Amino acid sequence: MEDKNDLVKGEDQGEKRRSGIDLNLIFPDKGYDLNRLFPDEETKKLLYDLRRNKREIDRFIKSLQIEEE
Repeated sequence: MEDKNDLVKGEDQGEKRRSGIDLNLIFPDKGYDLNRLFPDEETKKLLYDLRRNKREIDRFIKSLQIEEE
């Protein structure tokens, strides 16, 4: 029985670590509190992933060294 309780406590602690996304740090140029605008953790994670993916795409495009005409 203690093993199940330890597992549940471990999951709770893991969830707390993952939920520490601060949108105001990710998007610093905005003039309003994004954390209050998007309080849902799933939405915060989605916005974080979008920002990360955008950076990866920008890096890929730069690596292609395409000249604009």
